[in-house]
Amino acid sequence: MAVSSHLTSLSKTLPSIPKTRIINLLSNAPSKTHLKPTPNLKPPQLSLLFTTNPNPTPKFKKPYQKSQIKSLFTGIVEEMGEIKELGFAQDGGFDMKIRAQTVLEDVNLGDSISVNGTCLTVTQFDTQLSEFTVGLSPETLRKTSLVELAPGSLVNLERALKPSTRMGGHFVQGHVDGTGEIVDMEAEGDSLWVKVKTEIELLKYIVPKGFIAVDGTSLTVGKVFDESLCFNFMLVEYTQQKVVIARKKVGEKVNLEVDILGKYVERLLSNGFVGAGKST
Repeated sequence: MAVSSHLTSLSKTLPSIPKTRIINLLSNAPSKTHLKPTPNLKPPQLSLLFTTNPNPTPKFKKPYQKSQIKSLFTGIVEEMGEIKELGFAQDGGFDMKIRAQTVLEDVNLGDSISVNGTCLTVTQFDTQLSEFTVGLSPETLRKTSLVELAPGSLVNLERALKPSTRMGGHFVQGHVDGTGEIVDMEAEGDSLWVKVKTEIELLKYIVPKGFIAVDGTSLTVGKVFDESLCFNFMLVEYTQQKVVIARKKVGEKVNLEVDILGKYVERLLSNGFVGAGKST
């Protein structure tokens, strides 16, 4: 989860950045992000793309409160938000502003929100304008499909799980394991079959009738095609109206998070822990 301890001023404008320019920056990105800009350092060239208000009007109605909620989600999408602005910040980071409503009902600075399955931290929000901002690290952009987003793109949104929340899906951490590519979409009645190709490192954790988080949506795997490194799942009509997957096309990427239980089992078996605790 990306965490920001320094709140930057709200930007008047956050211009759209072409995907190629983002990728070029990532190839030269430093290993650590400076949270506080140093006056003696020359700001990154791409930071000039921002126009900052020198005397911003405070828009945060609530003081900063450290969230006591751990970063855990259910994979039940609460709403689809719309990317409003995205671009490079003055501190060298990358900001994304999202228009939303439901996830802002009880938002606090520092809260975790799943954006297309990626756990991100709220750094700014304005309930009157129905928008919030999250920061993205270079590693997040490299690891996920968020780099392909543009103003106007829709994204799945879900707030972190509370102790009182019903567990409607499965345990989703918001830690994207990798991406997959949609290779086929076929309708069957009012439902939609979606076939995704991924890497063998992820496919080994995917099993028929098991859980998989696709763009943050908790889904049940239909079949696994080992030869073609693919798996599929079905979206019923209701789900198609509530998540972004059905709006994507063949060739587009999706974020994938496999069931964490499979990783625990693999580690237990590979390290010989199974049976080690049994008494003789």
